[in-house]
Amino acid sequence: MSEGLGRALKPLPNIVKAEREDPLFKAGDNVKIAMRFPIGHFRVPNYIRGKRGRVEAVIEPPAVNNEDEGFGRNAGVKRHYYRLAIPLTELWPKYGGSSNDGLRIEVFETWLERS
Repeated sequence: MSEGLGRALKPLPNIVKAEREDPLFKAGDNVKIAMRFPIGHFRVPNYIRGKRGRVEAVIEPPAVNNEDEGFGRNAGVKRHYYRLAIPLTELWPKYGGSSNDGLRIEVFETWLERS
């Protein structure tokens, strides 16, 4: 890589990030998936709504809400997706397997609440 290109690719100092550019949650945070029933195009399965889980990872880079993209709105504010770990006992209270078993699923920031 040329020296000039290397300088051009370095982050600029003193950049102010736009609102919502930083993730609202971090790995280890406990969250609850919102209990909503929107009409139209949505990407959160019914069986995880209202359930609790833990953020395992913040997915980078931020992205446009894929529910909005389903209606052709593919520009605007970007937010984060999060990989959640949801215990299977949260989904099925009578689950008889290991308490370490869980579902891993990516959920968009607008569906998450602090738990």
